[in-house]
Amino acid sequence: MPTEHNQAAVNDKPVIGILTQIVSDEVMKPYGRTYIPSSYVKFVESGGSRVMPIRLTLKITEYESIFRNINGLLLIGGAVDLQTSDFARVAKIFYRLALTANDEGDFFPIWGTCMGMQLLTVLVAGENLLETTTAENVALPLDLTPEAGSSRMFEGFPYNLMKALAQEPLTGNFHHYGIAVKTFKENERLQSFFSLLSTNVAENGVHFVSTIEGKTYPFYGVQWHPEVNRFQWHRKKNFPHSAHAVQLSSRLAEFFVNEGPAGWMKPDNSPLVERETTVGRQVRSA
Repeated sequence: MPTEHNQAAVNDKPVIGILTQIVSDEVMKPYGRTYIPSSYVKFVESGGSRVMPIRLTLKITEYESIFRNINGLLLIGGAVDLQTSDFARVAKIFYRLALTANDEGDFFPIWGTCMGMQLLTVLVAGENLLETTTAENVALPLDLTPEAGSSRMFEGFPYNLMKALAQEPLTGNFHHYGIAVKTFKENERLQSFFSLLSTNVAENGVHFVSTIEGKTYPFYGVQWHPEVNRFQWHRKKNFPHSAHAVQLSSRLAEFFVNEGPAGWMKPDNSPLVERETTVGRQVRSA
């Protein structure tokens, strides 16, 4: 007998925007003005999302249009001025749009990795509070705080993975600057905006912030690089590739990608906003 095909609706969502960086390497310049390291794209796609590259040379109206057509934003690692660069300028536009959207009940998550997390602290604090916290090419366990156990980021993690996260070197660190725990705790804006989920100690002895999560807003930051655990390989780089490291990366990718869909629901599981566009985030209901 002929088999009937189930014509299920195609799922074109979610879509995560990733801010590009300006190409500075002469070797890369023939290929374009901006770029995204492939590991970040693979990280997001592995969580079940499509990726929209966001260039740094567009108009504000174009960024507003993009914002209406994505489900979340990823701020990648790298090295730029966190107050005067084009990367910082565009990130600030999306940060303000995300604040407004979330205040209006339109759930929009932001994830910052390494420099991306540092930039989130600058945007929240209104100033650059970074200092030298060198942890270059080293994999570390996390010193988890009591708040980690009740966090959204680690919610649902199995006990053995949380135990490994605190005992095994699962997080790849490649940074020279960060936020000292002392600075974080003394800054009222940072303290009231973010929950501190983990800390670590830098090579110069500074106790630094390594994982944060918004208390009210779905904004997340990690000073380490979860994308390298599955998608980067180099004999001279301490990219964690153990079974637990791979599991950690996979869970975080799925968590962030699912933040958008999770935010579509009110506590009673009724839609917060109507989201039916096939190319983006939502069509707001009247």
